[in-house]
Amino acid sequence: MSKRIIITAALIGAASTLSACTDADVASRNLSKAADMFEVNRRIVFYNGITGAYILSVEGLCSIGNNDKDRQVTITCKTGPNAFKKHFLGLSDNVTYFAEQLEPQAVSTYHYRVVFKPQTIIPDVDFRGDVQELVR
Repeated sequence: MSKRIIITAALIGAASTLSACTDADVASRNLSKAADMFEVNRRIVFYNGITGAYILSVEGLCSIGNNDKDRQVTITCKTGPNAFKKHFLGLSDNVTYFAEQLEPQAVSTYHYRVVFKPQTIIPDVDFRGDVQELVR
């Protein structure tokens, strides 16, 4: 009986959490997922906040790193069907950046987007070493 109560409470809690999201929250999450899947054309500009001078501009199907270290930004861009470039940029007191979405993106405000990639669950393993050592 107590398991049913716990499961029911968990389902009600999950439903209330999901219903608390606004359309803007859902659209924002879906846009971020689309950008992480290299579907959003962006321009990311790094500039000096004191002089106003642009230091670097990166344009294309780019994803901005989500788990970067403090004062560091990584940008990964898709340059071909299986080609990517990754940029590491440091931020300072006077250097910052902004990212601009260059084109509108059609995303749902009613449905969450879930991306399932089996290759991330069962990764492709690169083997380095001597096969003979595995036999020993």
